[in-house]
Amino acid sequence: NRDYCIQTCFLFPQFRSDYLPYDIAKRPFQVQEEHKPKTGEIELGTTYQKDYNAHKIQPVTLVRPLERKHTTGGKLDTIPTYQDDYRSWEVQRREPSKVEHIYHPPTEKFGNSTTFQDDFVPRELNPRQSFKPPCVAKLSDVPFDSATSHRTSYIVHQLEPKFIRSKEQYKPSNQPFEDLTTHRNDFKGLPGQLAKSCKPENAKVGSNAYFNGVTEFQDRFQPWLVSLPEVRKRKEYVPPPGNMDFNSTSHLDYIKHDISPAVPVRPVSNGRRTNAPFQGNTTTKEDFKAWGSCQQEITKKQQEIPRPTGKFYDLTTFKSHYIPHEIIPAQSFKPVHAVVPNSAPFQDETMYRTEYTPKKQEICPANYPSPPGYVYVNTDSHGHKFFPFKLIA
Repeated sequence: NRDYCIQTCFLFPQFRSDYLPYDIAKRPFQVQEEHKPKTGEIELGTTYQKDYNAHKIQPVTLVRPLERKHTTGGKLDTIPTYQDDYRSWEVQRREPSKVEHIYHPPTEKFGNSTTFQDDFVPRELNPRQSFKPPCVAKLSDVPFDSATSHRTSYIVHQLEPKFIRSKEQYKPSNQPFEDLTTHRNDFKGLPGQLAKSCKPENAKVGSNAYFNGVTEFQDRFQPWLVSLPEVRKRKEYVPPPGNMDFNSTSHLDYIKHDISPAVPVRPVSNGRRTNAPFQGNTTTKEDFKAWGSCQQEITKKQQEIPRPTGKFYDLTTFKSHYIPHEIIPAQSFKPVHAVVPNSAPFQDETMYRTEYTPKKQEICPANYPSPPGYVYVNTDSHGHKFFPFKLIA
């Protein structure tokens, strides 16, 4: 890693010393020529229309035989060819052919050459020869033979008779059902005393001192006089002297023109009226003749499987093949949860009850107008009294 970092740092100064700038010329701007459409008609014929010869195609006949299931009674050999023929051999470890390279630091500044300069040899690019066969379809003059390997090698085997299992009649159990669960069988109520609360008694803390109704806000806050804001008088409106000129630029410079009304382009009707009756026959009425239409019947597909006509027997495969077995309950290895009763009373003493010492709640000195035990110093401009020192008994 150290050798690579040093060689990378040495590469940039050599690039600065070997680099020669050259003049850059702007690319000439090519003016696009105006499009001129060609005269004449477009020939819409394609190579496919000229060279394609239509052939008559006959429907393909299915060669697939009827589906048949083959069952054999022989035993299957499950040993694969890989497991039977493969023999493992010992592989010796190859010795590494790495050449030890001991790093020697350079004696001069930027003296060592980089790995890229030592190992890289510029060579010309030689395109490889393509061994891909040409994509040309080979046409055959021999007529197509429809004989396949399945047709020539298929041998029809005779099927073995199907095994039919005899049905057994269902016989219900004569023993009654036991609805005892593990919880009902093993659980037994144990007598015990109710747990006592270890919480200390909630003793009400009260004071017999009289509340004088003076708060810290009432004691320290002193009101001060507030001056009213100065009301600024508005100046009285004085209208400008003289009369106002209501003439605008449009009124002064506008020139009125006489315009004649627009003449309609609609041709003048001659107003010829005939007393002959109107002929209401049109081309659609003369050529179109309506024909009677009837509703098309629904095309239903015929059922391939006929519906059963006999009586339905409520006998399922589960009922016919089910064999009832006698249930043996599993043996419980759970230890017996027996509590040995003790006649000694329960010791409800806790560390909190024995070591807890209630402390006397002191009244905040801010409730007093002059707190006892504190030395009064002074009162500031806002009326706040300061008691910074406390007397030591």
